[in-house]
Amino acid sequence: MIDIVMMTGTGILLGLAIGLVVRYFGVPEDPLVESLNELMPGANCGGCGLAGCSDYANAMATGRAKPGLCPVMSAEAVAKCCELLGVESDTSEPKIAVVCCSGDDNHAAKQAFYNGVNDCLNAMLVAGGAKGCTYGCLGLGSCARACPFGAIEMLPNHLAKIHADLCTGCGKCYMACPRNVIKLVPRSAAKVHVYCNSPEKATVKKNVCKAACIGCRKCARTAEEGQIVMNGFLASINYDNPPAEEIVETCPTKCLRKAE
Repeated sequence: MIDIVMMTGTGILLGLAIGLVVRYFGVPEDPLVESLNELMPGANCGGCGLAGCSDYANAMATGRAKPGLCPVMSAEAVAKCCELLGVESDTSEPKIAVVCCSGDDNHAAKQAFYNGVNDCLNAMLVAGGAKGCTYGCLGLGSCARACPFGAIEMLPNHLAKIHADLCTGCGKCYMACPRNVIKLVPRSAAKVHVYCNSPEKATVKKNVCKAACIGCRKCARTAEEGQIVMNGFLASINYDNPPAEEIVETCPTKCLRKAE
Protein backbone atom coordinates (compact mmCIF):
# COMPACT_ATOMS: atom_id res chain seq x y z
CA MET A 1 0.00 0.00 0.00
CA ILE A 2 2.85 2.35 0.83
CA ASP A 3 4.36 1.83 -2.67
CA ILE A 4 1.01 2.51 -4.33
CA VAL A 5 0.49 5.69 -2.33
CA MET A 6 4.02 6.89 -3.14
CA MET A 7 3.59 6.21 -6.87
CA THR A 8 0.21 7.94 -6.93
CA GLY A 9 1.58 10.93 -5.08
CA THR A 10 4.58 11.15 -7.39
CA GLY A 11 2.28 11.02 -10.44
CA ILE A 12 0.10 13.82 -9.06
CA LEU A 13 3.12 16.00 -8.30
CA LEU A 14 4.59 15.45 -11.77
CA GLY A 15 1.24 16.25 -13.39
CA LEU A 16 0.97 19.48 -11.43
CA ALA A 17 4.54 20.41 -12.36
CA ILE A 18 3.88 19.81 -16.06
CA GLY A 19 0.67 21.81 -15.87
CA LEU A 20 2.44 24.78 -14.26
CA VAL A 21 5.26 24.70 -16.82
CA VAL A 22 2.80 24.66 -19.72
CA ARG A 23 0.72 27.46 -18.20
CA TYR A 24 3.57 29.85 -17.48
CA PHE A 25 6.21 28.89 -20.02
CA GLY A 26 4.30 27.24 -22.86
CA VAL A 27 4.10 28.97 -26.25
CA PRO A 28 0.48 29.35 -27.37
CA GLU A 29 -0.33 27.78 -30.75
CA ASP A 30 -1.19 30.25 -33.50
CA PRO A 31 -4.75 29.51 -34.74
CA LEU A 32 -3.66 30.46 -38.28
CA VAL A 33 -0.83 27.92 -38.20
CA GLU A 34 -3.25 25.29 -36.92
CA SER A 35 -5.66 25.99 -39.79
CA LEU A 36 -2.85 25.85 -42.35
CA ASN A 37 -1.51 22.62 -40.89
CA GLU A 38 -4.91 21.02 -41.34
CA LEU A 39 -4.68 21.78 -45.07
CA MET A 40 -1.19 20.30 -45.46
CA PRO A 41 -0.98 16.92 -47.27
CA GLY A 42 1.30 15.47 -44.59
CA ALA A 43 3.79 14.08 -47.11
CA ASN A 44 6.79 15.96 -45.64
CA CYS A 45 8.54 15.49 -48.98
CA GLY A 46 10.36 18.83 -49.01
CA GLY A 47 9.13 19.66 -52.51
CA CYS A 48 8.22 23.16 -51.33
CA GLY A 49 11.87 23.81 -50.47
CA LEU A 50 11.27 23.68 -46.72
CA ALA A 51 11.83 21.02 -44.06
CA GLY A 52 8.30 19.62 -44.20
CA CYS A 53 4.59 20.38 -44.09
CA SER A 54 4.68 21.96 -40.62
CA ASP A 55 7.61 24.18 -41.56
CA TYR A 56 5.79 25.23 -44.74
CA ALA A 57 2.65 26.11 -42.74
CA ASN A 58 4.73 28.25 -40.37
CA ALA A 59 6.49 29.90 -43.31
CA MET A 60 3.16 30.82 -44.91
CA ALA A 61 1.80 32.16 -41.62
CA THR A 62 4.84 34.42 -41.14
CA GLY A 63 4.98 35.58 -44.75
CA ARG A 64 8.18 33.72 -45.64
CA ALA A 65 6.42 31.60 -48.27
CA LYS A 66 3.25 31.71 -50.33
CA PRO A 67 0.67 29.02 -51.09
CA GLY A 68 1.26 27.04 -54.26
CA LEU A 69 4.81 25.82 -53.64
CA CYS A 70 3.74 22.34 -52.52
CA PRO A 71 3.70 19.89 -55.46
CA VAL A 72 1.31 17.56 -53.61
CA MET A 73 -1.32 19.98 -52.31
CA SER A 74 -4.63 20.02 -54.18
CA ALA A 75 -5.91 23.15 -55.92
CA GLU A 76 -8.75 23.36 -53.40
CA ALA A 77 -6.32 23.34 -50.47
CA VAL A 78 -4.17 26.01 -52.11
CA ALA A 79 -7.26 28.18 -52.62
CA LYS A 80 -8.23 27.81 -48.94
CA CYS A 81 -4.70 28.76 -47.87
CA CYS A 82 -4.88 31.87 -50.03
CA GLU A 83 -8.24 32.73 -48.48
CA LEU A 84 -6.88 32.37 -44.95
CA LEU A 85 -3.81 34.47 -45.69
CA GLY A 86 -5.39 37.01 -48.03
CA VAL A 87 -2.71 36.50 -50.66
CA GLU A 88 -2.38 35.06 -54.15
CA SER A 89 -0.70 31.73 -54.74
CA ASP A 90 2.87 31.44 -55.95
CA THR A 91 2.09 29.21 -58.89
CA SER A 92 5.08 27.37 -60.26
CA GLU A 93 5.40 24.97 -63.18
CA PRO A 94 4.74 21.38 -62.00
CA LYS A 95 7.85 19.23 -62.31
CA ILE A 96 8.46 15.58 -63.05
CA ALA A 97 11.55 13.48 -62.47
CA VAL A 98 13.39 11.85 -65.37
CA VAL A 99 16.09 9.18 -65.11
CA CYS A 100 18.47 10.27 -67.86
CA CYS A 101 20.09 6.91 -68.46
CA SER A 102 19.62 3.92 -70.78
CA GLY A 103 22.34 1.84 -69.15
CA ASP A 104 20.46 -1.24 -68.01
CA ASP A 105 22.06 -4.69 -67.95
CA ASN A 106 21.22 -5.17 -71.64
CA HIS A 107 23.12 -2.07 -72.76
CA ALA A 108 25.72 -1.16 -70.13
CA ALA A 109 28.97 -3.05 -69.79
CA LYS A 110 29.95 -4.41 -66.38
CA GLN A 111 33.36 -3.55 -65.02
CA ALA A 112 33.06 -5.47 -61.75
CA PHE A 113 30.73 -7.42 -59.49
CA TYR A 114 29.51 -5.33 -56.58
CA ASN A 115 28.58 -7.23 -53.42
CA GLY A 116 28.42 -4.45 -50.83
CA VAL A 117 25.85 -2.23 -49.16
CA ASN A 118 22.73 -1.90 -51.30
CA ASP A 119 23.12 1.84 -51.71
CA CYS A 120 24.14 3.90 -54.74
CA LEU A 121 26.49 6.23 -52.91
CA ASN A 122 28.33 3.36 -51.22
CA ALA A 123 28.61 1.51 -54.53
CA MET A 124 30.00 4.60 -56.25
CA LEU A 125 32.68 4.93 -53.59
CA VAL A 126 33.83 1.37 -54.30
CA ALA A 127 35.69 1.73 -57.61
CA GLY A 128 32.82 3.69 -59.16
CA GLY A 129 30.24 0.92 -58.99
CA ALA A 130 29.64 -2.18 -61.07
CA LYS A 131 28.83 -0.58 -64.43
CA GLY A 132 31.44 0.63 -66.85
CA CYS A 133 29.85 4.05 -67.32
CA THR A 134 30.72 6.29 -64.39
CA TYR A 135 27.91 8.73 -65.21
CA GLY A 136 24.93 6.37 -65.42
CA CYS A 137 22.37 4.86 -63.06
CA LEU A 138 23.99 2.57 -60.51
CA GLY A 139 20.73 0.62 -60.23
CA LEU A 140 20.67 -0.01 -56.47
CA GLY A 141 17.48 1.87 -55.70
CA SER A 142 18.52 4.74 -53.42
CA CYS A 143 16.14 6.98 -55.34
CA ALA A 144 13.26 4.51 -54.99
CA ARG A 145 13.75 4.30 -51.23
CA ALA A 146 13.86 8.09 -50.97
CA CYS A 147 10.61 8.62 -52.90
CA PRO A 148 7.74 9.14 -50.43
CA PHE A 149 5.12 8.42 -53.09
CA GLY A 150 6.31 5.08 -54.46
CA ALA A 151 6.78 6.63 -57.89
CA ILE A 152 10.08 4.88 -58.68
CA GLU A 153 10.39 1.23 -59.63
CA MET A 154 13.70 -0.59 -59.82
CA LEU A 155 13.61 -2.77 -62.90
CA PRO A 156 15.19 -6.26 -62.79
CA ASN A 157 17.85 -5.03 -65.22
CA HIS A 158 19.16 -2.52 -62.65
CA LEU A 159 17.68 0.70 -63.96
CA ALA A 160 15.31 3.08 -62.18
CA LYS A 161 11.95 3.83 -63.80
CA ILE A 162 9.73 6.81 -62.94
CA HIS A 163 5.97 6.32 -62.93
CA ALA A 164 4.70 9.64 -64.22
CA ASP A 165 1.22 9.22 -62.75
CA LEU A 166 2.69 8.94 -59.22
CA CYS A 167 5.58 11.42 -59.48
CA THR A 168 4.95 14.79 -57.83
CA GLY A 169 8.30 16.36 -58.67
CA CYS A 170 9.21 16.75 -55.00
CA GLY A 171 12.92 16.27 -55.73
CA LYS A 172 13.69 13.62 -53.09
CA CYS A 173 15.04 11.22 -55.74
CA TYR A 174 17.06 14.01 -57.34
CA MET A 175 18.79 14.67 -54.02
CA ALA A 176 19.33 10.96 -53.34
CA CYS A 177 21.12 10.25 -56.65
CA PRO A 178 24.91 10.58 -56.18
CA ARG A 179 25.52 10.88 -59.93
CA ASN A 180 22.87 13.48 -60.77
CA VAL A 181 21.30 11.08 -63.26
CA ILE A 182 17.81 12.21 -62.24
CA LYS A 183 16.63 15.59 -63.46
CA LEU A 184 13.51 17.60 -62.64
CA VAL A 185 11.91 19.00 -65.78
CA PRO A 186 8.64 20.88 -66.49
CA ARG A 187 5.82 18.33 -66.65
CA SER A 188 4.09 20.10 -69.54
CA ALA A 189 7.25 19.94 -71.67
CA ALA A 190 8.29 16.41 -70.71
CA LYS A 191 7.55 14.73 -74.04
CA VAL A 192 11.04 13.83 -75.28
CA HIS A 193 14.19 13.16 -73.27
CA VAL A 194 17.84 12.33 -73.86
CA TYR A 195 18.31 9.17 -71.80
CA CYS A 196 22.04 9.60 -71.38
CA ASN A 197 24.09 11.52 -68.83
CA SER A 198 27.68 11.04 -70.00
CA PRO A 199 29.66 13.98 -71.45
CA GLU A 200 32.47 11.70 -72.66
CA LYS A 201 33.47 11.34 -76.31
CA ALA A 202 31.65 8.81 -78.48
CA THR A 203 34.55 6.36 -78.56
CA VAL A 204 34.62 6.21 -74.76
CA LYS A 205 30.86 5.93 -74.35
CA LYS A 206 30.41 3.23 -76.99
CA ASN A 207 32.81 0.97 -75.11
CA VAL A 208 30.67 1.04 -71.96
CA CYS A 209 27.09 1.49 -73.23
CA LYS A 210 25.27 0.52 -76.41
CA ALA A 211 22.56 3.16 -75.94
CA ALA A 212 24.65 6.23 -75.14
CA CYS A 213 24.43 9.60 -76.86
CA ILE A 214 27.38 9.64 -79.27
CA GLY A 215 27.20 13.37 -79.97
CA CYS A 216 26.43 12.94 -83.67
CA ARG A 217 24.29 16.12 -83.66
CA LYS A 218 21.65 14.65 -85.98
CA CYS A 219 18.87 15.58 -83.58
CA ALA A 220 20.20 19.12 -83.12
CA ARG A 221 20.44 19.67 -86.88
CA THR A 222 16.94 18.29 -87.50
CA ALA A 223 15.20 20.18 -84.69
CA GLU A 224 14.33 23.85 -84.88
CA GLU A 225 16.92 26.32 -83.66
CA GLY A 226 17.41 26.20 -79.90
CA GLN A 227 15.26 23.13 -79.27
CA ILE A 228 18.23 20.80 -78.76
CA VAL A 229 21.62 22.07 -77.68
CA MET A 230 24.93 20.22 -77.53
CA ASN A 231 26.82 20.24 -74.25
CA GLY A 232 30.09 18.96 -75.61
CA PHE A 233 29.34 15.41 -76.74
CA LEU A 234 25.93 15.20 -75.07
CA ALA A 235 22.65 16.41 -76.57
CA SER A 236 20.33 18.27 -74.22
CA ILE A 237 16.65 19.16 -74.58
CA ASN A 238 15.66 22.81 -74.18
CA TYR A 239 12.50 22.31 -72.11
CA ASP A 240 11.52 25.96 -72.61
CA ASN A 241 11.24 25.19 -76.33
CA PRO A 242 11.04 21.39 -76.67
CA PRO A 243 11.13 19.64 -80.07
CA ALA A 244 8.31 17.57 -81.55
CA GLU A 245 8.15 13.90 -80.62
CA GLU A 246 9.08 12.88 -84.17
CA ILE A 247 12.65 14.01 -83.47
CA VAL A 248 13.33 10.65 -81.80
CA GLU A 249 13.54 9.01 -85.25
CA THR A 250 16.85 10.78 -85.91
CA CYS A 251 18.76 9.15 -83.03
CA PRO A 252 20.92 6.20 -84.16
CA THR A 253 21.42 4.80 -80.64
CA LYS A 254 17.80 5.38 -79.49
CA CYS A 255 18.89 7.29 -76.40
CA LEU A 256 16.60 10.11 -77.58
CA ARG A 257 13.15 8.73 -76.84
CA LYS A 258 9.62 9.75 -76.02
CA ALA A 259 8.79 10.07 -72.34
CA GLU A 260 8.52 6.62 -70.81
